[in-house]
Amino acid sequence: MDDRSNVVLKLNGVSKSFAKVEQDEVTHALDHVDLEMESGEFISLVGPSGCGKSTVLRLVAGLIRPTLGSVTVNENEVDGPSPQRGMVFQKSTLFPWLTVEKNIAFPLKAQGKLKENEDKVEHMLDVIGLRHFRNDYPGQLSGGMAQRVALVRTLISQPQILLLDEPLGALDAFTRMNMQDEILSMWREKRQLALMVTHDVDEAIYMGTRVIVMDANPGRIIADIRIEEDFPRNRSSQGFIAYRNMILNRLHFAGEK
Repeated sequence: MDDRSNVVLKLNGVSKSFAKVEQDEVTHALDHVDLEMESGEFISLVGPSGCGKSTVLRLVAGLIRPTLGSVTVNENEVDGPSPQRGMVFQKSTLFPWLTVEKNIAFPLKAQGKLKENEDKVEHMLDVIGLRHFRNDYPGQLSGGMAQRVALVRTLISQPQILLLDEPLGALDAFTRMNMQDEILSMWREKRQLALMVTHDVDEAIYMGTRVIVMDANPGRIIADIRIEEDFPRNRSSQGFIAYRNMILNRLHFAGEK
């Protein structure tokens, strides 16, 4: 990899608290999280609800700021959103006044790169199986179809850091597996840093080069597991099953009080 394009993302002693509206209470979402990641890694975040997984993504995206500690990219503090950090949310965030095709093309058009990349738009329409819906508007799509469009709209601009917040949860099983492979194919081509939140342990192992296991109350990291399996991965292999059991055991242990 070209060192000039290498990205190092660090969370240094990050804590995040939220005040509850109309209550004299504070929710401690994250407590002293230290994490370092770089280009070429696909990081999966797993853990129980309320452990701060999505909070980590929003901190990296620059949508919120840490209460304590810092988030840096190549030693520069993250102080707001950037097109180099593309995020796909749990629910699609499409422009309702644009067609499917124009929603997908929007990032390229905004960057002045649409004319030379029109073939990428066509490819993405094929990837998500919506070529025949290219002229439809988001309000005419099912939830799963809209999420597919939102996903490839972020992927098409190839950000340095790809942030995925449960991006495939609304998809049926077959489409979900196809999209897992397509995301991995695009990631392996560019080798950017990908950071994904998922509740699906198999998905975390299948896609991740590392799986970060978190616990709640407050959110903190309890395990950082490197997945030493070649791509494409076999979900029924002994190695895959061993990783699954390891992670499930950690999650079960984390739930015992």
